[in-house]
Amino acid sequence: MVSSAVIKFQQKLKIVDSSKIFQGSVIAVIILSALLVGAKTHNLPSQALTVLAILDLAVTVFFVFEIVLRFLATEEKSKFFKSGWNIFDTLIVIGSLIPAGGSGVLIARLLRVFRVLRLVSMIPELRLLINALIKAIPRMGYIALLMFVIFYIYAAIGSIIFHEINETLWGDVSISMLTLFRVATFEDWTDVMYETMAVYPLSWIFYLTFIFLTAFIFLNMMVGTILEVMGEEHENYRAAQHGESKEGGEPASRAQIEQLSLEIAELKQLIAESKNK
Repeated sequence: MVSSAVIKFQQKLKIVDSSKIFQGSVIAVIILSALLVGAKTHNLPSQALTVLAILDLAVTVFFVFEIVLRFLATEEKSKFFKSGWNIFDTLIVIGSLIPAGGSGVLIARLLRVFRVLRLVSMIPELRLLINALIKAIPRMGYIALLMFVIFYIYAAIGSIIFHEINETLWGDVSISMLTLFRVATFEDWTDVMYETMAVYPLSWIFYLTFIFLTAFIFLNMMVGTILEVMGEEHENYRAAQHGESKEGGEPASRAQIEQLSLEIAELKQLIAESKNK
């Protein structure tokens, strides 16, 4: 059994961890850490480098203190590492403890750059965006696979027809796919088109159909998929904020609530009409 003193101590730590002042302090230290990383890329005098080293040590100590406080404030310690964001923050903090001297100086500096990513885990809105992006990856994978098929077909056609015009751009399928990527990103794609049109006047059909498929259709499909998943994440976040639980079924969406309200209003109207009769 956990003693009452330990429970009270955990509650106090939880209050400190969830307070706006402490959360704001963590965000401020993360921003300071980012500024320190940027400052070290400049040519600075030795006195300034000493100050930066002291500040960097203070930031590392603060991060260790913050992650330990958050761990101690968790009632069930096993659940702490079930959160992906807690694991992410812990790995970043552990990486910051690697000494910045000796042969590991490059690794230590790179790991300190990643401390800026802790800003994502501290701000709920940023976590929401990242979660939506991760959940959208499986759906986007099928769209990317279809895009690859289209790229490959057009690259094979381009290599067969245009390789004699410009071997550098259409020499084989792999090079042709790089050329088509240039066309899809609109990077001087008209120069490529006019070069082939000088030999094949109707080759503009090849480019326009490719651009229509990749830049317009597939790109909009990608955006639509991300927006759909993001809408679902926002709905789940609102449900969690209002204390709705998924036990016994999915939380009701706003559309379902509005539909239920409309049906209740219609029932009230029918009851009122029956009473008037």
